[in-house]
Amino acid sequence: MVKRTSMEGAECPVARSLDAIGDWWSLLIVRDAFDGLRRFGEFQRNLGMAKNILSARLRTLVAHGIFDLVPASDGSAYQEYVLTEKGKGLFPLIIGLRQWGEAFFYEAGEAHSRVVDRENGRPVRALELRAEDGRLLGPEDCVRIAAE
Repeated sequence: MVKRTSMEGAECPVARSLDAIGDWWSLLIVRDAFDGLRRFGEFQRNLGMAKNILSARLRTLVAHGIFDLVPASDGSAYQEYVLTEKGKGLFPLIIGLRQWGEAFFYEAGEAHSRVVDRENGRPVRALELRAEDGRLLGPEDCVRIAAE
């Protein structure tokens, strides 16, 4: 087994973020948490992943402060995984991945789940990157500058 190199101290914020959540299983666990799953068994049943892999991913997500492990909300002896503020900050990323997937990996009219506004049941608008003055930005409009 090859040990993964840590990007914890990298200059690039993308590299640092991927150090915590760069595994596809981890993002699926976070996705499921946004859908209300909280217990190990729920994640395992929904994802169908091996328990040792799930355990390792959850440990990493807790270590990076994306989940907290708390006593079960029903008072039972179980523990639950609850998204922290840092974890909740991944919501736009999950929605962005959904929208990208919908745009590029589904045929027109092909059935798939949707995200809707809980208040009115209407579809969520596509994410957009906007300049400070409100202009819509694309890759050609942005440049990365060195840290000062």
